[in-house]
Amino acid sequence: MTELDPLSIAVIRGRLEQIADEMDTVFERMAFSPVISDAWDRADGIYSPVDGSMIVQGNRGLPIFVGTMQYTVASVIAGASEVRQGDTFIVNDPFAGGTHIMDTKMVRPFFYRGELFAYLANTGHWPDLGGRVPGGFGAAATDCYQEGLRLPPVKLFSGDELNADIVAILQTNSRLPDDVLGDIDAQATALRAGETRLTELLDEYGPDQVRAVIDALRERSARQMRSYIAEIPDGTYSFVEEMDNDGITDEVLRIDARITVAGEELTIDFSHSSPPCQGPMNSVYAATVSSSIVAIKHLFPDIPINSGIFEPITFVIPDTVFLNAKPPRPVAGCAAETSQRIITAVMGALAEAAPDRVPAGSSATVNNLSIGGVREDGTPFVLYVFLGGGYGGHPAGDGLSNGCSLMSIGRVQSIETLEQRYPLRFRKYGLRDGSAGHGRHRGGFGVHFEFEFTAAEGQASLLGDQAKTAPVGRAGGTPGQPSSPWFRIGGEQVALPMISKGENVLLRAGDIVCLRTPGGGGYGPTAERDPEAVATDLEHGYLDDETARRIYAHTA
Repeated sequence: MTELDPLSIAVIRGRLEQIADEMDTVFERMAFSPVISDAWDRADGIYSPVDGSMIVQGNRGLPIFVGTMQYTVASVIAGASEVRQGDTFIVNDPFAGGTHIMDTKMVRPFFYRGELFAYLANTGHWPDLGGRVPGGFGAAATDCYQEGLRLPPVKLFSGDELNADIVAILQTNSRLPDDVLGDIDAQATALRAGETRLTELLDEYGPDQVRAVIDALRERSARQMRSYIAEIPDGTYSFVEEMDNDGITDEVLRIDARITVAGEELTIDFSHSSPPCQGPMNSVYAATVSSSIVAIKHLFPDIPINSGIFEPITFVIPDTVFLNAKPPRPVAGCAAETSQRIITAVMGALAEAAPDRVPAGSSATVNNLSIGGVREDGTPFVLYVFLGGGYGGHPAGDGLSNGCSLMSIGRVQSIETLEQRYPLRFRKYGLRDGSAGHGRHRGGFGVHFEFEFTAAEGQASLLGDQAKTAPVGRAGGTPGQPSSPWFRIGGEQVALPMISKGENVLLRAGDIVCLRTPGGGGYGPTAERDPEAVATDLEHGYLDDETARRIYAHTA
């Protein structure tokens, strides 16, 4: 057995994380799609050669992707009859450890001196792979076949030789064929960069010692997670989140999270949630599990991310609920909408058990907006943007304004980038007045995102949520404001048929798109807010005099 010392464990852990981070950086810098290069909608990681379980994730990748990718790698292992040095698989099937069709994974076996040591994998959001609407976010899709091209694990590279036939299929099915080739190159190069660095690490420390450290890190994370769970009082805790609708039928979808704590073990039961839905708000098993882990990591952020954190947690997600959908259910809203409400449901249940660790409700929608069309020069475009919102106030302070989503979905592309790349002109991008919930610690503010469309014609689709139910206040705080999107078509303001969802809205030059995201809920009674904090909010324009008097009894 390899002897390990604390210094070696720390150094090798740091090197493994650095390898994943370098893969992230290479992918980001080379990607053609701005949603990857500018908005960071991607992730990289290293996975077990035995079962695909997570070894390490990059610090800058989306946590939900790294969690789901272990299921993707497992599907590659299960389906591949043979893997060789230089092979790389591509897969975007949501039901093979994915999220939605646009999130495209590549998986590369890593060999050291002829022995399979690990798998390297990454995910990037490709802006278009076909489907009923540009960008793939069809709010009225009734099956996954309407959402775009779906690939099971197939070998894109054999011995580092690109399979041109698969590339041709991908390009033929995309409205942006040139971007497809660029993003393939970026993802594949990132994996090869990881291969180079991991080889250097094994050359320096040897495969036995590195493997021993990987095992030790997994055991440490599992032990640390168990110790944190043991701090939560035994019992069953529950919370229900309600999503606006499924995009087809205007009826709420219930996410019923019931968490049972028993010593060092924790069970999350979603079996009382709504059944599979007709529209695209279904989730897949991998995304539901990963979203739940993201929620738990909000409470225990210092636990290193690897497969060990999953060991003390049991999931009950039958296929009779919309959180474990099977083909041919549509799932476009899984990754960026339903996943966030899973996070808030789990955090809501944990708030009963550990109220001093859980903030008030936060913005839990990114308002997936996609617009497709043709520029004046005849080139096609597909715009995809997602937005931040307000975080909930928490025991230690106010919530963050315009924060990234709870699933850590990167960052909003800059106005300059969007105006340069797409036919639009911004009218306003700033904090949304009055959106924050009040309390001892107020919530953060959502954003007001408004632009004028400048091309002759385009097709717009929006797949959002949280327009009916606002982020909750906690410990006596008030809720934030819900989402509020609208379009102005031909000078007339138009609401979407499903309030937060709609597809193929015809835009012409001069039409306006406005997205207003939720503000976070407040934490604690308003009477306990520090008068100096109220005065500071007045000074910064976050409050007006009337609201300060009415809510906080503040007088100048």
